[in-house]
Amino acid sequence: MIKVVFFDLDDTLVDTSRLAEMARRNAVENMIRHGLPVDFDTAYGELLELINEYGSNFGRHFDYLLRRLDLPSDPRWVAAGVVAYHNTKFAYLKSVRGARRLLLELKKSGYRLGIITDGNPVKQWEKLIRLELDDYFDGVFISDYLGVKKPHAKIFHKALRSMGVKPEEAVMVGDRLYSDIYGAKEVGMKTVWFRYGKYADRELEYLDYADFTTGKLEDVLDIVRGLNLEDEERSDKEVPSD
Repeated sequence: MIKVVFFDLDDTLVDTSRLAEMARRNAVENMIRHGLPVDFDTAYGELLELINEYGSNFGRHFDYLLRRLDLPSDPRWVAAGVVAYHNTKFAYLKSVRGARRLLLELKKSGYRLGIITDGNPVKQWEKLIRLELDDYFDGVFISDYLGVKKPHAKIFHKALRSMGVKPEEAVMVGDRLYSDIYGAKEVGMKTVWFRYGKYADRELEYLDYADFTTGKLEDVLDIVRGLNLEDEERSDKEVPSD
């Protein structure tokens, strides 16, 4: 019987891939507007390489960008990038279509909800709080706080123990076939691949680990109900008749 539904955060509940690209582009444009002596394509290309090497949670992207471009450290250029990046993020941050309604319906139906996400704890909590989604969740489990990232089994086991459920009593919903779906399936959880965002056509070698695939978050409620209905029917058949 499914008791807990876990969600990934980025590009599962919060539309972040498009937001991040927009914010980075606006940051580079604003740096150039404030005197950065480099064309957009060169600066943006270097920024993407830097993010790929150091990760999206690195705190000094714009400082290192100047170093890569062999430019002097100028706080004006860095500030211009930071301001444009954060202004874009705050203005355009939004939940994925149907996310809020799904969470409400799951809570009304008696399911407990959790998040298992990689990333910086403050940044991930900021997204939840800004979008007023935090109150829906009974547990939030973030890799950089727990010291282990998906798809490692430990992060899933930590979440399951904290929520007091067995793997077969939980569902994991996520956009990443490798970190979300493969990781959860390996510990015995049911899995729903949300085919959305920049990973919608990637990591397909892990597709067999998805019990269900959907492009609409609203489908998750019917999937969970269907799993529990199957369990009830199975239990009825196992009860010996008089």
